[in-house]
Amino acid sequence: MNWMDLLRMSGSNLRRRKLRTFLTVLGVVIGTASIVVMISLGLGLQQAMYQEIEQYGGLTTVNVSGANGGGDMMYGYMDDSQEESEEYVDDACLAKLAKLEHVTNVEPVYNMSVMLLKGSYEGNMQLMAMTPEGLKTRNIELSQGSLPAKGSAQIELVYGNMAIMNFYEKGTGNSYWDTGELPDIDLAKDSLFLILDQDSYYASREQSPLDMGGDDDGGEGAQSSKPVQKHVVRGCGLVKGGIEDYNANCYYIFCDLDTLKQVLKKEFAGRVIPGQPQTKNGKPMKEFCYSYAQLKVDDKDNVAQVANTIKEMGYNVETNAEMMDSVNRQMGIIQAVLGGIGAVSLFVAAIGIANTMMMSIYERTKEIGVMKVLGCSLGNIRGMFLMEAAFIGMFGGIVGNALSFLMSMVINALTANSDMISTGGADISYIPIWLMLASIGFAMLVGIVAGYFPAKRAMKLSPLEAIRNG
Repeated sequence: MNWMDLLRMSGSNLRRRKLRTFLTVLGVVIGTASIVVMISLGLGLQQAMYQEIEQYGGLTTVNVSGANGGGDMMYGYMDDSQEESEEYVDDACLAKLAKLEHVTNVEPVYNMSVMLLKGSYEGNMQLMAMTPEGLKTRNIELSQGSLPAKGSAQIELVYGNMAIMNFYEKGTGNSYWDTGELPDIDLAKDSLFLILDQDSYYASREQSPLDMGGDDDGGEGAQSSKPVQKHVVRGCGLVKGGIEDYNANCYYIFCDLDTLKQVLKKEFAGRVIPGQPQTKNGKPMKEFCYSYAQLKVDDKDNVAQVANTIKEMGYNVETNAEMMDSVNRQMGIIQAVLGGIGAVSLFVAAIGIANTMMMSIYERTKEIGVMKVLGCSLGNIRGMFLMEAAFIGMFGGIVGNALSFLMSMVINALTANSDMISTGGADISYIPIWLMLASIGFAMLVGIVAGYFPAKRAMKLSPLEAIRNG
């Protein structure tokens, strides 16, 4: 008996008992769909994390900070054993970092807290200043406008898609989080006042609550206070996304670094610029120091080597590569747990397959006896029953994958605009091709294993006893 004969006989036997076959396959369908959907949830979270890390520069990015700075990377990894740095990230440091082996690009980054004013609204913002080349490395997707031009006369801002939510009413302090209503501000068109010296701004408010600009109202404190400088700024671009679409750039406002440096040096002439180091006498240092430097390494395999070299130079180092390894280990555990939960359903389905095959043997005892009398080998009898079990697993796996795709689409649709789950625009359920193929193969394997012992029992049946009792 050749394989084609075995295939025909296996298919014919399954078709003869349609209802039982259907119910057995249904168990495999539910089990397969459960495993695929559970694992897809872990893969979806992993994909979302990969996308967000790409927005922070990817796995080949190294952040270098000194005594006055630090990285902004949510998933940045810094060794706890590092001592506090006594070095500063200035232009001389950038030049040294650019000469390191495997370093392909070095970009300075300057972060500072600022305030924006518009009518009766004010908002605390985190300003990130970078060169145009550095801003491009953040992979900022814009819904309109463009990135700030280099060396422009006035500060131009790119607003994060969620920056509008940081505004609140001056008098009441109510914001979007309190009222559910966004302020009447069009960041793409309106001109706003930018406050770089927040300490002076708050001091002026305490001296004269009715005068937000810190103008002299006759009080002694106001007379001795220098008026707060307000810079008129306009938006040149908006980060793509709605107010509930979280991403790595959603809360920031961005500007050109050279333009900001010129404005800061002019406004704070003779004074210490916010975020800048100072001498022991409280005087500003001569060199402008950045919050951190963002390095690009030629290959992720060289990140650790570059990071160790920079640590030996006395700087603090943050990388995504080491953190990603830790995340992968955690995600592996999560996927194993989720897959284990789904495997329970497939285990129950395996019991159903074994029961179906065992019942089939009892019903076909005489048929098995006749096959043995006619000279059919034990291997062929075993192969026929294992093939039936494999068919049940394969059909269940294929249909289970189709069902899992439908379930995945429903889950992604329900969580797309959910406030409870934020994946940065990525699908929470992700089913790759390899998972489909692996689940079908696993379902077939479960079917074969479940059918092995019934097939072994069929091989042991005595031909004469099978014919007599059939």
